[in-house]
Amino acid sequence: MRQYSADLTPPWKKPQSVPEVPAEPGLVVEEPGSGFCGAVIRCEAGTVTLEDRFGKHRVFPLEPRGFLLEGRVVTLVRPASGPARPARTASGSVAVPGARARVARAGRIYVEGRHDAELVEKVWGDDLRIEGVVVEYLEGVDDLPSIVDAFAPGPDARLGVLVDHLVPGTKEWRIAQGVTSEHALVVGHPYIDIWEAVKPASVGIEAWPRVPRGVDWKTGVCEALGWRVANTGEAWKRILDSVHSYKDLEPQLLGRVEELIDFVTAPS
Repeated sequence: MRQYSADLTPPWKKPQSVPEVPAEPGLVVEEPGSGFCGAVIRCEAGTVTLEDRFGKHRVFPLEPRGFLLEGRVVTLVRPASGPARPARTASGSVAVPGARARVARAGRIYVEGRHDAELVEKVWGDDLRIEGVVVEYLEGVDDLPSIVDAFAPGPDARLGVLVDHLVPGTKEWRIAQGVTSEHALVVGHPYIDIWEAVKPASVGIEAWPRVPRGVDWKTGVCEALGWRVANTGEAWKRILDSVHSYKDLEPQLLGRVEELIDFVTAPS
């Protein structure tokens, strides 16, 4: 007598198997129920934490068929323990344990202001020491022509300069064009001040305030956010303390600093 299966569900109605994917840090997935898309930053027993491009974090349960990977349904699973991942510097580079700082190159990177220099040091400091690149700051772009003349950049002493709010047609833009050469590179970011290059979410605000023309930008920001206006240095410390890695900075700044480091350290 022929035996029949008790399962009478048609094959096309049976749930299809989906791949299991380890929730490795950096894996970008989407949670279809909420539409939240982000990179895995942490996976613990039963949950996974995602970070979206604005720096917002959400925690989701590790449920079967619970995520989309490149549009395909997958089941995220906790990664198996294995070799430790290489440590990273704040800039995202692979850390070199025990590496000594290189003797300073003749080349330099100049940035526009002390706050700019402190931010670059915090994120790229480890990389710059290994490469032997010194960062100094300008008191103002007006001083740039005399600084470049005195520095006399050449094949073995390249000069890179980062300028705030470098917009075509402005006085700053014309000065930058006048000193740019084969061995001197001037680049800029679109932000009025380096404060604005820190992602608002990292600082704990929704957005950087719009400051009316004629009002000092830092003072206007402090007023709008309810911070103490009398001490912008205190405000900057608060902002700088919120920066832990390159993920806390806007891409427009990241690209320009990396460009300058590559330029200054390029072989003669």
